[in-house]
Amino acid sequence: MEMKIETYLFKDDGLIPNSKYPLIIYKNAFSKRGKEAGSWLEKHFESNNWTNSWRNGVFSYHHYHSISHEVLGIYEGSATLFLGGEKGQKLLVSAGDIIVIPAGVGHKNLGSSNDFKVIGAYPNGMDYDILRGKPEERKQADQNIENVPFPDSDPFLGKSEGLRTLWSKIR
Repeated sequence: MEMKIETYLFKDDGLIPNSKYPLIIYKNAFSKRGKEAGSWLEKHFESNNWTNSWRNGVFSYHHYHSISHEVLGIYEGSATLFLGGEKGQKLLVSAGDIIVIPAGVGHKNLGSSNDFKVIGAYPNGMDYDILRGKPEERKQADQNIENVPFPDSDPFLGKSEGLRTLWSKIR
């Protein structure tokens, strides 16, 4: 299957700030599966300076990160993710998909296959926080999101494509 690039822009819903940058999904970006795919994703993300990686799934509650962007590489199974908060969009993601989530964009796992596996990473190995859209988080979250650096590279396509072109139109 051929890779397809999808973008989604979510508005602030009062609890989840979302972002001026669109979330990017690279559908069918890679064909490897299993442990080999997990290792390949980690190395590929690292080659584009997206590190501080982890392996797991996606939390089953709305959350977002205010101090970093995030990439998720799905290397096994599938899930329905609720992206952008309660007024966002429900999307099916599957093995082979890569999701670039801008700081502030809500994400939640609504249900997944038993074999659903994800690699997550952050630009320049940045740390991350986990915010749930509580009113008392918002003021600091907005300040944090405004100060998140623009990534030097796209986690999948590198220095001259992907978010580097899609997001720089908005900067």
